[in-house]
This record gives sequence, structure tokens and C-alpha cells, in this order.
Amino acid sequence: MSAASCLLTEDQFLCSICLDVFTNPVSTPCGHNFCKACISQHWDIAVPCQCPNCKEVFNIRPELRVNTFISEMAAQFRESAQQKASSSSSEQHVVQPGEVPCDVCTGTRLKALKSCLVCRQSYCETHLEPHLTRAGLKRHQLIYPEENLEGRTCVKHDKLLELFCKTDQVCVCMLCSVSDHKMHDVVPLKEGYEGKKAELRKIEVEIQQMIQKRRLKIQEMNRSVELSKEGAEREVADGVQVFTALKESVERSQAELMDTIKEKQRETEEQAEGFIKELEQEVSELKKRSSEVEQLSRSEDQLHLLQSFTSLKAAPPTKNWTEVRVHPPSYEGTVRGAVIKLHQTLVKQMKNLLSEVELKRLQQYEVEVTLDPDTANPNLVLSDDGKQVRHGDVEKSLPDIPGSRFDYCANILAKQSFSSGRFYYEVQVKGKTEWDLGVAKGSINRKGKISLTPQNGYWTIWLRNGNEYKALAGPGVRLSLKSQPQKVGVFVDYEEGLVSFYDVGSAALIYSFTGCCFKERLYPLFGPCNNPSGQNSAPLIISPVNHPEQALPPHPLFVF
Repeated sequence: MSAASCLLTEDQFLCSICLDVFTNPVSTPCGHNFCKACISQHWDIAVPCQCPNCKEVFNIRPELRVNTFISEMAAQFRESAQQKASSSSSEQHVVQPGEVPCDVCTGTRLKALKSCLVCRQSYCETHLEPHLTRAGLKRHQLIYPEENLEGRTCVKHDKLLELFCKTDQVCVCMLCSVSDHKMHDVVPLKEGYEGKKAELRKIEVEIQQMIQKRRLKIQEMNRSVELSKEGAEREVADGVQVFTALKESVERSQAELMDTIKEKQRETEEQAEGFIKELEQEVSELKKRSSEVEQLSRSEDQLHLLQSFTSLKAAPPTKNWTEVRVHPPSYEGTVRGAVIKLHQTLVKQMKNLLSEVELKRLQQYEVEVTLDPDTANPNLVLSDDGKQVRHGDVEKSLPDIPGSRFDYCANILAKQSFSSGRFYYEVQVKGKTEWDLGVAKGSINRKGKISLTPQNGYWTIWLRNGNEYKALAGPGVRLSLKSQPQKVGVFVDYEEGLVSFYDVGSAALIYSFTGCCFKERLYPLFGPCNNPSGQNSAPLIISPVNHPEQALPPHPLFVF
């Protein structure tokens, strides 16, 4: 029997239903062999009874009896396979905790390499061999080792879950698809898998987008923290600067007060020292006279006493010190006066320091501004870099761009415009006797005589006759300035409706338009004004913040 078994192939000992070595093999009338339990279960479901191999139909269910010959051969084959598996087990990995064991191994169980969804078993390298070499087993679906293969089987029908019900969103077997899910949208498992994979990819894209948005928000918040930190550091530096200056003023005033008190005390001491020196000198003279009187009074010579007494009596009289006093200096009002003077100094100094800090803060919003030649009045001359403009005294023939060019007023707009946020720029006005500066709406009228007022879309200030400053608030507001600005800073807060002008040199506020309602883009406006008798030939110069004032370039650099 053993010799005969060696002549048989391995496939002859496998049931074509369970694809495992025969257990209680039986033969059908057509001559094919199956495990008794496998063919019985198959015929319990299939109607009529049919051979799984040749498809022969049996009208009457055959009576099945165990084929003892095949059973013995299968037993010997199983024993041989187990011995073979035992001999190779040393070369394979013994299953470890957390790993899936081989379901076929007996004794020492090895780590499974694959699980078969059809056989519902997991196999080590040795027992996986039939699934890789035999035609019938190659069609089985192998997956990575799965310990819970029961979860891939229909609980109700004990069949493989190979379909997906899209209606109920559950995996079902073939029998479920014709019973409980008969009218549902049922597709193969692979199709349902691909559909869910597509949904997962879409979800993954959405998640990545959400992650990206949140990362950007994190970056934005980190940047806000950095800006806040930078702002805090600037505020600390400005605060230290202000309080250091104020502290130095207080210390100077204190030193001056101490010096004043000490000076008064010194004068008092010098006066007292003069009196004391004079008194000490008189005391010395009086002691000398007292000695003479005492000596004369001891004389027994009558003639000598009478003659000497006359000369003693004629000695010069001493100074009358009765009304002489050293009066302590009066300190009344000294401290009060010093405090009042300090207060006045501090108020003035604080105003100047705070103005400097405020201007420094506004200068952080500096923007690039260049002149737009398409808006320039024909009498104006621009520099090559678009940063300077002056009146040229000669009107040039230029194309009139509808709605763009100023044809009467000697004005020009910047190329840049702003519709939100804050912006700041500086303009040098040194050497000019007349100028206009400010901002204007994009829709302003630029033809004919124009009143540069807010009602017409302009927020401007001007200089006339060398020293007459006015804010064109409609009606105009005359401005009293302590000194003539050499450079003017223009600051706009669009949302707050604020337009402010500053004397950069003294950091003093010139004028502010408040409560403005901006609804369209704003353009910086420049007006060098006319040049009567050549007295206003200096240009307006858009200057960078914290840079030395630029000198007027040679005339040949000016082109239009």
C-alpha cells in the first residue's frame, strides 16, 4: 500500500470542494470522490443533486458510503505530509504571540504566510504549497494572514462574503443576494471595494485640505504671535526711551534744585564767615584795650594815670552789632517752583517724545509710491524714477486719456492705490513756497478748476505764499505751525476713515481728517503748484523713510 501511494499524485488525495485531504471519502455514481461532509452539505443547498466536477445530475439523491480504499490512502498521505512538514519546521518560523498560526500544523504550529478565503484556513510555507502549484487551488483567493476568518463568512448561510449591498452598505454572500437583499443594489465585492477606495481617496484629499488649512492657520497664528512679540519689543523700547528721557529730566531738575539750595546755603555761610571774622578782629582789639586799661588801673603814679586816661578815652569806638543778624536763607517756594518748572518741562517733553513714538509707529506702514505720468498736468515735469515732480513753466502737448489727466490744476496721482488697511509715505517739500498734498478717490473729476475738498473726493492740505498753511476741509482750516515742515508724512487708515499729516522733522501732527467714509480706492495726490517768477521751482520728492533728504537732480534728468 505504501509503495502504491508513492505512485499517486498529491491532487488525487484532495477533495475538490474543501481542497483538503479527504476526510471519510465517498464516491458518487459518476466516479468522483469527495469528503462525505462536503458533498452532503453541497447537495443540501443545491437542487437538484449535481456532481461538482462533471455536473452530472442525479434525479434521486445517491446513497453515499465511505470508500475504505481511498480513506486508507488519504490517511497515509496525510501522515506523510505531516512528517514532511515536521522535517521542514526547523527552517520556518514558529508562531509568536500576536502572529497568525497555521491551521494545518500539528504539534509545533508555524507562522502562517497566507490565509485562504475559500478554504477559510491559514497556511504556513509548507502547507501553502498546494495553493501555489495546483490548478484547482490557484483560483482560491489568498490574503495576508487573518486570524478571524469567520468575520469574512456570512453568519446566516456560512458562505463567503463576496458581494456588497450598496443599499444597506453591508457585505453579503450569494444566498443573501437572492433572499434578504433580492431587490437591493448588490455588486461584486471588488466593485464595492473600488467604490469605497474612491470615496476614501476623496475623503483623504478633503482631510489633507483641512490639514493644510489648519497648518496655514497655525502659521498665521505663529506669525501673529511673532508680530505681537515684535510689536511688544518695539513698545518696550519706545517706553524705555520715553521714560529714560523723562527720568533724566527729573534727575536734572533734582540736581538743579539741590544746586540752588546749596548755593543759598553757601551764600549764607559766606556772609556769616565775614561777620565772624570782623567780630573776631574787634574782639582781639578789645582784648588789647582791656589789657591796657587793666595795666593803667594798677598804676600808683597819679600824673601818669591822668595823662594816659585821656588818650585811652579818645580810642575809636567799637561797631554796634546790636542789629546785625545772619538770616537763614528762605527756601519757601523753591521746591514748588522747581516742581512747576519740571512739570512744564515734562509736559513739553512728553508731547515731543510721544509724537516721535507715534510717528515712528506709523512709519512701519511705509508703502512704495511712484508718480503716474498718465494723470500728470501737461505743465508738470517728472524724474526718470517717478519719484519727483515740479512745474515746468511750459505746457506740453500730451495725449488726453479720458478721465485720467488733470488738464487745469497742476496735480498728479500715484500709480498705486489702496482700498484697505493702513499706508504711509513721506514727501520732501523743502524749498517750496506752494504745494498740495493728500489723497483722492479714483473717481474724482480731473478737468477744469477743482476744489480739493472731501465733498469732491479730496483730503488735502496746502501751503500758499511761503507760510500760509491750510487744511482743505470745506470750509478750510488755517493751520498755525511752529516751524515750516521740510518733509511731510501722510498716513491713512482706510477702515478708521483717518487721513493725517505730520511734520517729519519735528514729529508733530499737522492736521487729521477724521470720520471719513471711504468706499473706493484711494490714490496719493501731489501738487507742486505753479512757479511764479521761479520762486517755486523746487520739486516735490517722494522720499524713503529714515533716509537723508534727496537733492534735486540736474535738470537734464527730468523727462516726461
